[in-house]
Amino acid sequence: MSTAVAWRPPDLDVAAKRAPSLAELADIEQTARLEGYAAGHAEGMAQAQSEIRRQLAHLAGLIDAFSRPLAQLDAEVQAALAELAVRIAGALLGRSYQAEPEALAELIADTTHSIGQLARPAEIKLHPSDLAVIEPLLMREGIAIEARLLPDPGLGRGDVRVHTDTLRLDGSIAARLDSVLSALQGADRP
Repeated sequence: MSTAVAWRPPDLDVAAKRAPSLAELADIEQTARLEGYAAGHAEGMAQAQSEIRRQLAHLAGLIDAFSRPLAQLDAEVQAALAELAVRIAGALLGRSYQAEPEALAELIADTTHSIGQLARPAEIKLHPSDLAVIEPLLMREGIAIEARLLPDPGLGRGDVRVHTDTLRLDGSIAARLDSVLSALQGADRP
């Protein structure tokens, strides 16, 4: 059996689509304008933020480029100041030994005591002017040293050199100050 369906014509009485009114058109235009403004504003803000980030990165690079030489200069100035301070201290130390030979005598006594503990015969060399002051001072103070004191005109005032069969100790002011300066500069390094 066949199932046949009868054809029906479409309804032609559909109401005609009406055109929007002027007020509706104005509302549509206003909505479109606001949406366009918002989209343009958001796009502009995104571009502006991107440009600001780019400019900030550029400025950070410039600041870094300027600060690197300043940091190097700061380190050089710090090293020069440390060396100057140590050299000034050396000049003052030399004058101090001349004004207070007791300090030099104490240094010599401490040195010979340390060497004496090692049971080594030692020679201590001094500038002839220091030796002329130190020998009587040691005798007057009753300080016994276990070393021979010898003059060395090649040494400066306040300089001391210690010699044993296995030890050479440069106790010159310059050597002591170089040691202090090296320690100071080494302490500044990470």
